Amino acid sequence: MRFMTIVKSRETGAQPSPELIDRINKLAEDAVQQGTFGGMGGLGPTALGATARLAKGKITVTDGPFTEAKEVIGGYAIFNVTSKQEALAWTQRFLEAHIGLWDQDLEVEVRQMMDDPSEGC
Repeated sequence: MRFMTIVKSRETGAQPSPELIDRINKLAEDAVQQGTFGGMGGLGPTALGATARLAKGKITVTDGPFTEAKEVIGGYAIFNVTSKQEALAWTQRFLEAHIGLWDQDLEVEVRQMMDDPSEGC
């Protein structure tokens, strides 16, 4: 099963320290060694992005920043694991890596990915 972990936080412009990046890279290395790594990455600020919406048959595109957002997606990881519990264990390790190095609250949503939409999750 594949699970995507979606990291949410307030957009403050804060950048992770080199030590935090090292901790996250170590987590990725461990996931590669255990055969569970599916990819991960951080996302740039919303000022560099845009939103595209389909409403009532019309597509609109709006450039960032997204000032109305209370929280934004700051990054993601994908894990190939055998259960939701295993995905949650990796998520906990990710959050633990931030302790003492990141001073804002984080929330991580853990979602099972659909490999074949016709099969469901």
